[in-house]
Amino acid sequence: MKKLGMLMAGACVFVLAQAALAGEASPSDPKAIEAAFDAGVSSQDQLDWLKQMASAPNQVGSPHDKANAEFTLAQFTAWGWDARIETFSVLYPTPLEERLELVGPAPFTANLTEPPIAGDATSARQAGGLPAYLAFGGDGDVTAPLIYVNYGMPADYAALQRLGLDVKGKIVIVRYGAGWRGLKPKLAFEQGAVGCILYSDPADDGYGAGDAYPKGAFRPERGLQRGSVMDMPVAPGDPLTPGVGAVEGAPRIPLSQAKTILRIPAVPISHGDARHFLAGLAGPVAPKAWRGALPITYHVGGKGASAHLVVRSDWSQKPLYDVIAVMKGARAPDQWVVRGNHRDGWVFGAEDPLSGQTALMEEAKALGALAKGGWRPARTIVYASWDGEEAGLLGSTEWAEAHAPELQAKAVAYINTDGNNRGFLDAQASYSLRRLVDEAAADVTDPETGASVRARALAQIQVEALAPDASPELKARAKIAADGGALPTGDLGSGSDYSPFVQHLGIAAINLGFGDEGQSGGVYHSAYDTFEHYDRFGDPGFAYGVALARTSGRLVLRAADADLSPLQFGNLAAAVTAQVEEVRKLVTTQREHAAAVNRLLDRKAFALAADPTLPSGPPDREDAGPTLDFTLLDAAVLRLKKSARAYDAAAAGPIRPASAERVDAILQGVEQSLTDPRGLPGRPWYRHLISAPGLLTGYGAKTLPGVREAIEGRRWAEAADYIGRTAAALDAVSAKLDEAAAILKR
Repeated sequence: MKKLGMLMAGACVFVLAQAALAGEASPSDPKAIEAAFDAGVSSQDQLDWLKQMASAPNQVGSPHDKANAEFTLAQFTAWGWDARIETFSVLYPTPLEERLELVGPAPFTANLTEPPIAGDATSARQAGGLPAYLAFGGDGDVTAPLIYVNYGMPADYAALQRLGLDVKGKIVIVRYGAGWRGLKPKLAFEQGAVGCILYSDPADDGYGAGDAYPKGAFRPERGLQRGSVMDMPVAPGDPLTPGVGAVEGAPRIPLSQAKTILRIPAVPISHGDARHFLAGLAGPVAPKAWRGALPITYHVGGKGASAHLVVRSDWSQKPLYDVIAVMKGARAPDQWVVRGNHRDGWVFGAEDPLSGQTALMEEAKALGALAKGGWRPARTIVYASWDGEEAGLLGSTEWAEAHAPELQAKAVAYINTDGNNRGFLDAQASYSLRRLVDEAAADVTDPETGASVRARALAQIQVEALAPDASPELKARAKIAADGGALPTGDLGSGSDYSPFVQHLGIAAINLGFGDEGQSGGVYHSAYDTFEHYDRFGDPGFAYGVALARTSGRLVLRAADADLSPLQFGNLAAAVTAQVEEVRKLVTTQREHAAAVNRLLDRKAFALAADPTLPSGPPDREDAGPTLDFTLLDAAVLRLKKSARAYDAAAAGPIRPASAERVDAILQGVEQSLTDPRGLPGRPWYRHLISAPGLLTGYGAKTLPGVREAIEGRRWAEAADYIGRTAAALDAVSAKLDEAAAILKR
């Protein structure tokens, strides 16, 4: 009887789904609504849309970028959405002249284009596309000695200094990896370099990782990685309209005053070209960790080849086309669930970003079918197809800044995707939304295994944690997974369109996608990120495009239709408790490290340990710093734990509609309470005190960023200041939760 009952229930859901899609009935049970939504999701649609939208160069200002915006608008309108295009005018530099030459006994000129690939018809359609280019780097014409600095991160410059070398007045060549692209020319400039060359070493994403395209998925000899080097850890968006939507007539600062534009020329090249430049270097042999997979001996330089680098750009404004589609809520039209993915690419952009764009469109189509069948969301749903993300989160930032007061008053959550691949669910989220992610992931089936995408993600974490080189962070996440905890969801840094919502406006956000099995990283930001490559190596059959649409679609449905805003705060209290312990230990660790370094300097130990035949200077003396007082932060964490526990318990019980309305109004400001209007040190655009991109991590998140980065930089007064600010923010959250819990208990 139990089995028969299950079959009958399944048949009922199927009938309801089919009826809703046919416009015959409106399912009212949440499970039936989700089943109807799933029935409206198609892999064939996504394949067809991707083939069309990735058929020509798709960067900001290109004809195909505008055509894709108009196509997206037409689809939303046909599906019944109230849709429009919002246009912004932004600074978007494009190359007028680029040249890179090796100067010396074996001269060579870099080829800053990518040839077509046999069997990939799209790769031959590059007319109107961008050549090798790093947007928002400086203009310049420089000739200088060349020096190799590995990944170009602070530790690499420290190692170079110990070799007795520096980069002042030189052009650096650095490889992609270990840190965000934009940090490399920025740090080079701060060290005194006059130019920067970036290349993709085949050890990282070329033949050292797997067969090169077209035989395999990885970066071919002439493949190169375009990108933006805007100083996004300081602020994303249009550099000339900081904090203001870049509409026609908006006040603009002079180009010379823009803080996020770099000051030296920079250019990306292929590993095939990089081999010539690196082979021309003399000087010390590079440290072992600096050596890639090119068939040469890696030297640091200081002697040998020089380079001539020219970059000249058109610094004009270009139009952005954000497509915004709205489905008005029936019960709470002034509460918004916002869902976005960007649409622009560096060339064709099949995987990044159009594989996510087509999943978003699939969701919008299925929701439109539900609405035509009579269903309406309780809260308003806003779908956004962003333009200009690749250059610096331009479309989302300008829209968020233009609509800031309304978004802060109405937006319940922002749900973001970007590129998508075959494999495992990966998600980052505000702490208050992590339970929502966990529950949605438990109800979506993985297309390869038949298990839930949640179960598969938990299994992956536990298996990878057994590896000998597994990080302490991964092992901690695996322990949570093994103990039956929720899906370990990551922290929000930057690098995609959730940033202006959570880190500037204080709107809780989710970022998600599938990956690790698809192989699109080897053509990232190249002219080979094409439909043909994605169809072979990214997500063959688009099964994970379906999985993404069903996962993010559930998040939208559940956030829009929940009786009470779908926020839970136990995760926030637990996370902040752990983070405070981390920064406390960081102070102790830094003091111990400083004492050890200074002690060894006093004993001349570095000189005794060095190879006398190689140049190697000692490190600088370190400042141990004072003891920091965490009393305020400790008290705020204890209060938050109590308040979160009380609110979550009250929210789990029966809720009257009148109480839900009052509590929703309070919860609207909770994430905003975690922001400070003065912002983070040196970058006031970033206001979130719990999670932000690190100044030296780029995309990667730093938790308690004001406190943590001040400690790392040994800025002790600043650390004490942000301990107080963060404690005040947590107390403000606790006060709101106490008020909301009291209403629910009554």
